[in-house]
Amino acid sequence: MIKRIPIGALKVGMYIADLNNDWIPHNTQRKRGVIRTDETIDKIRAMGVSHVYIDVSKGLDSQDSEPAHEVDQRNEKALHRAGELSPGADKRVSVAEEMGLAMQVHTQAQGLVGNLMNSVKIGGAIDIAPIHQLADELQNSVFRNANALSCLGRIREKDNYLLEHSVNLSVLMSLFGNYRKLPADALHQTIVGALLHDIGKILTPDDILHKPGRLSPEEFEVMKAHARHSRDILRSTEGIGELTIMTAAEHHERLDGSGYPEGLKGEEISVYGRMVAITDVYDAITADRVYHQGLTPTQGLKKLLEWSGDHLDPVLVKEFIRCVGLYPIGSLVLLESGKLGVVIETNDADQRLPVVRVMYSTKFRMPITVDRLDLAKPATQDRIVRSVDPDDYKIDVRKFLV
Repeated sequence: MIKRIPIGALKVGMYIADLNNDWIPHNTQRKRGVIRTDETIDKIRAMGVSHVYIDVSKGLDSQDSEPAHEVDQRNEKALHRAGELSPGADKRVSVAEEMGLAMQVHTQAQGLVGNLMNSVKIGGAIDIAPIHQLADELQNSVFRNANALSCLGRIREKDNYLLEHSVNLSVLMSLFGNYRKLPADALHQTIVGALLHDIGKILTPDDILHKPGRLSPEEFEVMKAHARHSRDILRSTEGIGELTIMTAAEHHERLDGSGYPEGLKGEEISVYGRMVAITDVYDAITADRVYHQGLTPTQGLKKLLEWSGDHLDPVLVKEFIRCVGLYPIGSLVLLESGKLGVVIETNDADQRLPVVRVMYSTKFRMPITVDRLDLAKPATQDRIVRSVDPDDYKIDVRKFLV
Protein backbone atom coordinates (compact mmCIF):
# COMPACT_ATOMS: atom_id res chain seq x y z
CA MET A 1 0.00 0.00 0.00
CA ILE A 2 1.16 3.52 -0.85
CA LYS A 3 1.06 6.01 2.06
CA ARG A 4 2.09 9.61 2.62
CA ILE A 5 4.29 10.59 5.57
CA PRO A 6 5.81 13.87 6.76
CA ILE A 7 9.51 14.21 6.06
CA GLY A 8 10.22 14.04 9.80
CA ALA A 9 8.90 10.46 9.88
CA LEU A 10 11.15 9.21 7.06
CA LYS A 11 13.58 6.54 8.28
CA VAL A 12 16.19 4.15 6.98
CA GLY A 13 14.48 0.99 5.73
CA MET A 14 11.47 2.75 4.19
CA TYR A 15 10.79 2.42 0.47
CA ILE A 16 10.21 5.70 -1.36
CA ALA A 17 7.41 5.36 -3.92
CA ASP A 18 7.33 9.07 -4.84
CA LEU A 19 9.48 11.93 -3.56
CA ASN A 20 6.47 14.19 -4.19
CA ASN A 21 8.75 16.98 -5.38
CA ASP A 22 7.72 17.70 -8.95
CA TRP A 23 7.22 21.30 -7.84
CA ILE A 24 11.01 21.43 -8.33
CA PRO A 25 11.38 22.17 -12.07
CA HIS A 26 13.97 20.19 -14.03
CA ASN A 27 14.12 17.68 -11.20
CA THR A 28 15.18 14.41 -12.81
CA GLN A 29 16.41 12.66 -9.68
CA ARG A 30 15.46 9.04 -9.03
CA LYS A 31 12.20 9.05 -7.10
CA ARG A 32 11.91 5.40 -5.99
CA GLY A 33 13.93 3.06 -3.84
CA VAL A 34 14.86 1.95 -0.33
CA ILE A 35 16.29 4.54 2.07
CA ARG A 36 19.61 3.07 3.17
CA THR A 37 21.36 5.98 4.93
CA ASP A 38 20.51 9.01 7.05
CA GLU A 39 22.54 11.05 4.57
CA THR A 40 19.92 10.31 1.90
CA ILE A 41 17.18 11.56 4.22
CA ASP A 42 19.15 14.76 4.84
CA LYS A 43 19.45 15.34 1.08
CA ILE A 44 15.71 14.88 0.60
CA ARG A 45 14.96 17.26 3.48
CA ALA A 46 17.38 19.82 2.00
CA MET A 47 15.27 19.93 -1.19
CA GLY A 48 12.42 21.44 0.79
CA VAL A 49 10.27 18.28 0.57
CA SER A 50 7.63 18.28 3.31
CA HIS A 51 5.89 14.94 2.59
CA VAL A 52 6.88 11.81 0.67
CA TYR A 53 4.99 8.70 -0.40
CA ILE A 54 6.23 5.30 0.78
CA ASP A 55 5.33 1.74 -0.25
CA VAL A 56 4.80 -0.18 2.98
CA SER A 57 4.73 -3.49 1.10
CA LYS A 58 8.40 -2.95 0.21
CA GLY A 59 9.68 -1.25 3.34
CA LEU A 60 8.94 -0.01 6.83
CA ASP A 61 5.66 1.70 7.75
CA SER A 62 5.14 4.69 10.05
CA GLN A 63 2.55 5.54 12.68
CA ASP A 64 2.36 8.98 11.03
CA SER A 65 1.42 7.54 7.63
CA GLU A 66 -1.79 8.26 5.75
CA PRO A 67 -3.07 6.09 2.87
CA ALA A 68 -2.55 7.77 -0.50
CA HIS A 69 -6.19 7.32 -1.46
CA GLU A 70 -7.26 9.31 1.60
CA VAL A 71 -4.91 12.13 0.61
CA ASP A 72 -6.37 12.07 -2.89
CA GLN A 73 -9.93 12.16 -1.55
CA ARG A 74 -9.08 15.17 0.60
CA ASN A 75 -7.50 16.93 -2.37
CA GLU A 76 -10.57 16.10 -4.47
CA LYS A 77 -12.85 17.76 -1.89
CA ALA A 78 -10.56 20.78 -1.70
CA LEU A 79 -10.61 21.00 -5.50
CA HIS A 80 -14.39 21.19 -5.57
CA ARG A 81 -14.43 23.77 -2.77
CA ALA A 82 -11.97 25.89 -4.73
CA GLY A 83 -14.24 25.65 -7.76
CA GLU A 84 -17.14 27.16 -5.85
CA LEU A 85 -15.63 30.65 -5.92
CA SER A 86 -17.29 33.47 -7.86
CA PRO A 87 -17.64 33.10 -11.66
CA GLY A 88 -15.01 34.34 -14.07
CA ALA A 89 -15.43 36.74 -16.97
CA ASP A 90 -17.94 36.10 -19.74
CA LYS A 91 -16.62 35.04 -23.12
CA ARG A 92 -17.01 37.63 -25.89
CA VAL A 93 -17.09 35.25 -28.87
CA SER A 94 -17.56 31.51 -29.39
CA VAL A 95 -14.56 29.21 -29.32
CA ALA A 96 -15.22 28.35 -32.98
CA GLU A 97 -14.98 32.02 -33.94
CA GLU A 98 -11.77 32.52 -31.97
CA MET A 99 -9.96 29.32 -32.94
CA GLY A 100 -8.61 30.58 -36.28
CA LEU A 101 -7.10 33.72 -34.74
CA ALA A 102 -5.82 31.77 -31.76
CA MET A 103 -3.99 29.33 -34.04
CA GLN A 104 -2.28 32.23 -35.81
CA VAL A 105 -1.25 33.85 -32.52
CA HIS A 106 -0.05 30.54 -31.04
CA THR A 107 2.06 29.70 -34.11
CA GLN A 108 3.42 33.23 -34.27
CA ALA A 109 4.33 33.09 -30.59
CA GLN A 110 6.34 29.89 -30.90
CA GLY A 111 8.20 31.20 -33.94
CA LEU A 112 8.93 34.57 -32.36
CA VAL A 113 10.20 33.17 -29.05
CA GLY A 114 12.30 30.57 -30.88
CA ASN A 115 13.87 33.13 -33.21
CA LEU A 116 14.52 35.50 -30.32
CA MET A 117 16.32 32.85 -28.26
CA ASN A 118 18.42 31.81 -31.26
CA SER A 119 19.32 35.44 -31.94
CA VAL A 120 20.35 36.16 -28.35
CA LYS A 121 22.34 32.92 -28.23
CA ILE A 122 24.62 34.14 -31.01
CA GLY A 123 25.04 37.57 -29.46
CA GLY A 124 22.13 39.50 -30.95
CA ALA A 125 20.05 42.02 -29.04
CA ILE A 126 16.44 41.41 -28.02
CA ASP A 127 14.01 43.18 -30.32
CA ILE A 128 11.30 43.83 -27.76
CA ALA A 129 8.75 45.57 -30.02
CA PRO A 130 7.29 42.37 -31.58
CA ILE A 131 7.20 40.74 -28.12
CA HIS A 132 5.06 43.60 -26.81
CA GLN A 133 2.75 43.27 -29.83
CA LEU A 134 2.51 39.50 -29.33
CA ALA A 135 1.64 39.95 -25.64
CA ASP A 136 -1.22 42.24 -26.64
CA GLU A 137 -2.51 39.70 -29.18
CA LEU A 138 -2.36 36.88 -26.63
CA GLN A 139 -4.18 39.01 -24.10
CA ASN A 140 -6.87 39.98 -26.62
CA SER A 141 -7.45 36.36 -27.64
CA VAL A 142 -7.84 35.27 -24.01
CA PHE A 143 -10.20 38.20 -23.44
CA ARG A 144 -12.40 37.14 -26.38
CA ASN A 145 -12.45 33.43 -25.50
CA ALA A 146 -9.71 31.76 -23.44
CA ASN A 147 -10.85 28.25 -24.45
CA ALA A 148 -9.28 28.53 -27.91
CA LEU A 149 -5.70 29.15 -26.77
CA SER A 150 -6.21 26.73 -23.86
CA CYS A 151 -7.09 23.98 -26.36
CA LEU A 152 -3.96 24.68 -28.37
CA GLY A 153 -1.89 24.62 -25.18
CA ARG A 154 -2.87 20.99 -24.61
CA ILE A 155 -1.67 19.96 -28.09
CA ARG A 156 2.03 19.72 -27.54
CA GLU A 157 5.05 17.64 -28.43
CA LYS A 158 7.58 16.56 -25.81
CA ASP A 159 10.49 17.39 -28.13
CA ASN A 160 9.39 21.03 -28.41
CA TYR A 161 8.85 21.60 -24.70
CA LEU A 162 10.97 24.72 -24.22
CA LEU A 163 9.09 26.83 -26.79
CA GLU A 164 5.64 25.44 -26.02
CA HIS A 165 6.14 25.91 -22.29
CA SER A 166 6.99 29.59 -22.72
CA VAL A 167 3.93 30.19 -24.89
CA ASN A 168 1.62 28.13 -22.66
CA LEU A 169 2.88 29.95 -19.58
CA SER A 170 2.07 33.30 -21.17
CA VAL A 171 -1.45 32.06 -21.99
CA LEU A 172 -1.97 30.82 -18.43
CA MET A 173 -0.66 34.09 -16.98
CA SER A 174 -2.94 36.06 -19.30
CA LEU A 175 -5.89 33.94 -18.19
CA PHE A 176 -4.91 34.19 -14.51
CA GLY A 177 -4.23 37.93 -14.68
CA ASN A 178 -7.53 38.60 -16.43
CA TYR A 179 -9.34 36.61 -13.78
CA ARG A 180 -7.63 38.55 -11.01
CA LYS A 181 -8.38 41.85 -12.81
CA LEU A 182 -4.78 43.04 -12.89
CA PRO A 183 -4.30 46.58 -14.24
CA ALA A 184 -3.70 46.53 -18.01
CA ASP A 185 -0.02 47.49 -17.79
CA ALA A 186 0.73 44.98 -15.03
CA LEU A 187 -1.02 42.23 -16.98
CA HIS A 188 0.92 43.10 -20.12
CA GLN A 189 4.24 43.05 -18.28
CA THR A 190 3.57 39.68 -16.65
CA ILE A 191 2.65 38.16 -20.03
CA VAL A 192 5.94 39.43 -21.48
CA GLY A 193 7.74 38.04 -18.42
CA ALA A 194 6.11 34.64 -18.95
CA LEU A 195 7.07 34.63 -22.64
CA LEU A 196 10.71 35.40 -21.78
CA HIS A 197 11.02 33.65 -18.41
CA ASP A 198 13.35 30.97 -19.79
CA ILE A 199 15.49 33.26 -21.95
CA GLY A 200 18.37 32.53 -19.56
CA LYS A 201 18.49 28.93 -20.79
CA ILE A 202 20.44 30.14 -23.80
CA LEU A 203 23.40 30.15 -21.39
CA THR A 204 22.75 26.59 -20.18
CA PRO A 205 24.98 24.03 -21.96
CA ASP A 206 22.97 21.93 -24.42
CA ASP A 207 24.20 18.66 -22.93
CA ILE A 208 22.56 19.67 -19.64
CA LEU A 209 19.52 21.45 -21.07
CA HIS A 210 18.54 18.49 -23.25
CA LYS A 211 19.86 15.64 -21.14
CA PRO A 212 17.27 12.81 -21.19
CA GLY A 213 18.55 11.12 -18.05
CA ARG A 214 18.93 12.30 -14.46
CA LEU A 215 20.92 15.44 -13.78
CA SER A 216 23.78 15.13 -11.33
CA PRO A 217 23.72 17.55 -8.36
CA GLU A 218 26.37 19.63 -10.14
CA GLU A 219 24.38 19.69 -13.39
CA PHE A 220 21.23 20.63 -11.49
CA GLU A 221 23.02 23.66 -10.03
CA VAL A 222 24.02 24.71 -13.55
CA MET A 223 20.41 24.30 -14.71
CA LYS A 224 19.09 26.37 -11.80
CA ALA A 225 21.29 29.29 -12.84
CA HIS A 226 19.00 30.00 -15.80
CA ALA A 227 16.57 31.98 -13.62
CA ARG A 228 19.33 34.40 -12.62
CA HIS A 229 20.49 34.57 -16.24
CA SER A 230 16.94 35.43 -17.37
CA ARG A 231 16.79 38.25 -14.81
CA ASP A 232 20.16 39.67 -15.88
CA ILE A 233 19.43 39.49 -19.60
CA LEU A 234 16.08 41.24 -19.20
CA ARG A 235 17.56 43.90 -16.89
CA SER A 236 20.02 44.83 -19.63
CA THR A 237 17.32 45.05 -22.31
CA GLU A 238 15.81 48.43 -23.14
CA GLY A 239 12.01 48.55 -23.08
CA ILE A 240 11.59 45.84 -20.43
CA GLY A 241 9.51 46.82 -17.39
CA GLU A 242 10.30 45.98 -13.77
CA LEU A 243 7.30 43.65 -13.43
CA THR A 244 8.49 41.68 -16.47
CA ILE A 245 11.90 41.20 -14.83
CA MET A 246 10.23 40.26 -11.53
CA THR A 247 7.97 37.68 -13.20
CA ALA A 248 10.87 36.00 -14.99
CA ALA A 249 13.26 36.19 -12.03
CA GLU A 250 10.87 34.74 -9.43
CA HIS A 251 9.16 31.91 -11.30
CA HIS A 252 11.16 29.30 -9.37
CA GLU A 253 10.94 30.92 -5.92
CA ARG A 254 8.90 29.04 -3.29
CA LEU A 255 7.10 30.23 -0.15
CA ASP A 256 9.26 28.20 2.24
CA GLY A 257 12.49 29.56 0.77
CA SER A 258 13.41 26.29 -0.97
CA GLY A 259 13.27 27.89 -4.42
CA TYR A 260 15.86 29.78 -6.46
CA PRO A 261 17.73 31.88 -7.45
CA GLU A 262 17.46 33.98 -4.26
CA GLY A 263 15.67 31.62 -1.86
CA LEU A 264 12.98 34.23 -1.19
CA LYS A 265 10.28 33.43 1.38
CA GLY A 266 6.60 34.30 1.73
CA GLU A 267 5.85 37.96 1.12
CA GLU A 268 9.42 38.51 -0.09
CA ILE A 269 8.13 37.02 -3.34
CA SER A 270 5.98 39.46 -5.32
CA VAL A 271 2.39 38.53 -6.10
CA TYR A 272 3.47 38.20 -9.75
CA GLY A 273 6.21 35.78 -8.76
CA ARG A 274 3.75 33.75 -6.70
CA MET A 275 1.29 33.71 -9.60
CA VAL A 276 3.84 32.62 -12.20
CA ALA A 277 5.19 29.94 -9.84
CA ILE A 278 1.74 28.32 -9.83
CA THR A 279 1.27 28.49 -13.59
CA ASP A 280 4.82 27.30 -14.24
CA VAL A 281 4.47 24.25 -11.99
CA TYR A 282 1.04 23.40 -13.39
CA ASP A 283 2.17 23.54 -17.00
CA ALA A 284 5.34 21.58 -16.25
CA ILE A 285 3.72 18.71 -14.35
CA THR A 286 0.92 18.27 -16.91
CA ALA A 287 3.31 18.08 -19.87
CA ASP A 288 4.86 14.91 -21.23
CA ARG A 289 8.65 15.11 -21.12
CA VAL A 290 11.40 12.71 -22.13
CA TYR A 291 11.83 11.81 -18.45
CA HIS A 292 8.34 12.60 -17.15
CA GLN A 293 4.84 11.35 -17.98
CA GLY A 294 2.54 14.32 -17.59
CA LEU A 295 -0.29 14.30 -15.06
CA THR A 296 -3.86 14.83 -16.21
CA PRO A 297 -5.12 18.43 -15.75
CA THR A 298 -7.24 17.44 -12.74
CA GLN A 299 -4.36 15.52 -11.15
CA GLY A 300 -2.20 18.59 -11.70
CA LEU A 301 -4.68 20.83 -9.89
CA LYS A 302 -4.84 18.45 -6.94
CA LYS A 303 -1.05 18.48 -6.70
CA LEU A 304 -1.09 22.29 -6.61
CA LEU A 305 -3.43 22.04 -3.63
CA GLU A 306 -1.21 19.47 -1.94
CA TRP A 307 1.85 21.70 -2.33
CA SER A 308 -0.01 24.83 -1.16
CA GLY A 309 1.27 26.54 1.95
CA ASP A 310 4.74 25.02 1.90
CA HIS A 311 5.68 25.92 -1.66
CA LEU A 312 2.81 27.67 -3.43
CA ASP A 313 0.48 30.46 -2.28
CA PRO A 314 -2.73 28.67 -1.11
CA VAL A 315 -5.07 31.61 -1.81
CA LEU A 316 -3.69 32.09 -5.32
CA VAL A 317 -3.82 28.34 -6.02
CA LYS A 318 -7.56 28.34 -5.29
CA GLU A 319 -8.03 31.36 -7.54
CA PHE A 320 -6.06 29.64 -10.30
CA ILE A 321 -8.30 26.56 -10.03
CA ARG A 322 -11.38 28.75 -10.37
CA CYS A 323 -9.70 30.41 -13.34
CA VAL A 324 -9.00 27.23 -15.32
CA GLY A 325 -12.03 25.27 -14.07
CA LEU A 326 -12.64 22.09 -12.09
CA TYR A 327 -12.20 20.22 -15.36
CA PRO A 328 -9.61 22.21 -17.34
CA ILE A 329 -9.44 22.09 -21.13
CA GLY A 330 -8.07 18.70 -22.19
CA SER A 331 -9.48 16.77 -19.23
CA LEU A 332 -10.91 13.35 -20.03
CA VAL A 333 -14.10 12.81 -18.01
CA LEU A 334 -16.44 9.90 -17.39
CA LEU A 335 -20.15 10.73 -17.75
CA GLU A 336 -23.09 9.09 -15.99
CA SER A 337 -24.04 7.50 -19.32
CA GLY A 338 -20.72 5.65 -19.37
CA LYS A 339 -19.39 7.76 -22.21
CA LEU A 340 -15.98 9.38 -22.11
CA GLY A 341 -15.54 12.96 -23.24
CA VAL A 342 -12.73 15.48 -23.59
CA VAL A 343 -13.44 18.91 -22.12
CA ILE A 344 -13.18 21.45 -24.95
CA GLU A 345 -14.87 24.47 -23.33
CA THR A 346 -15.24 25.48 -19.70
CA ASN A 347 -18.42 26.92 -18.22
CA ASP A 348 -17.87 29.98 -16.01
CA ALA A 349 -21.43 29.87 -14.68
CA ASP A 350 -21.19 26.26 -13.46
CA GLN A 351 -17.86 24.48 -13.63
CA ARG A 352 -19.53 21.10 -13.32
CA LEU A 353 -21.12 21.57 -16.75
CA PRO A 354 -18.46 22.17 -19.43
CA VAL A 355 -18.71 21.36 -23.13
CA VAL A 356 -17.24 17.95 -23.93
CA ARG A 357 -16.49 15.97 -27.07
CA VAL A 358 -17.58 12.35 -26.48
CA MET A 359 -15.92 9.51 -28.37
CA TYR A 360 -15.91 6.29 -26.31
CA SER A 361 -18.35 4.05 -24.44
CA THR A 362 -17.03 2.36 -21.30
CA LYS A 363 -20.13 0.16 -21.19
CA PHE A 364 -19.39 -1.40 -24.57
CA ARG A 365 -15.63 -0.79 -24.40
CA MET A 366 -15.49 0.65 -27.87
CA PRO A 367 -15.25 3.98 -29.73
CA ILE A 368 -18.51 5.74 -30.61
CA THR A 369 -19.41 8.48 -33.07
CA VAL A 370 -17.67 11.68 -31.99
CA ASP A 371 -20.20 14.24 -30.80
CA ARG A 372 -20.13 17.66 -29.13
CA LEU A 373 -22.11 17.73 -25.89
CA ASP A 374 -22.93 20.90 -23.94
CA LEU A 375 -23.68 19.67 -20.43
CA ALA A 376 -25.22 23.03 -19.47
CA LYS A 377 -28.10 22.78 -21.94
CA PRO A 378 -31.45 21.85 -20.33
CA ALA A 379 -31.99 19.03 -22.82
CA THR A 380 -28.70 17.38 -21.81
CA GLN A 381 -29.26 14.98 -18.91
CA ASP A 382 -25.71 13.59 -18.71
CA ARG A 383 -23.39 14.72 -15.93
CA ILE A 384 -19.71 14.24 -15.06
CA VAL A 385 -18.91 11.47 -12.60
CA ARG A 386 -15.17 12.10 -12.38
CA SER A 387 -12.06 12.80 -14.42
CA VAL A 388 -10.12 9.76 -15.67
CA ASP A 389 -6.65 9.02 -16.96
CA PRO A 390 -6.49 8.82 -20.80
CA ASP A 391 -3.80 6.14 -20.54
CA ASP A 392 -6.30 3.81 -18.89
CA TYR A 393 -8.29 3.81 -22.13
CA LYS A 394 -5.42 4.46 -24.57
CA ILE A 395 -7.05 7.69 -25.73
CA ASP A 396 -5.01 10.58 -27.16
CA VAL A 397 -7.06 13.59 -26.02
CA ARG A 398 -5.17 15.88 -28.40
CA LYS A 399 -7.03 14.37 -31.35
CA PHE A 400 -10.33 15.65 -30.00
CA LEU A 401 -9.42 19.17 -28.93
CA VAL A 402 -9.56 20.98 -32.27
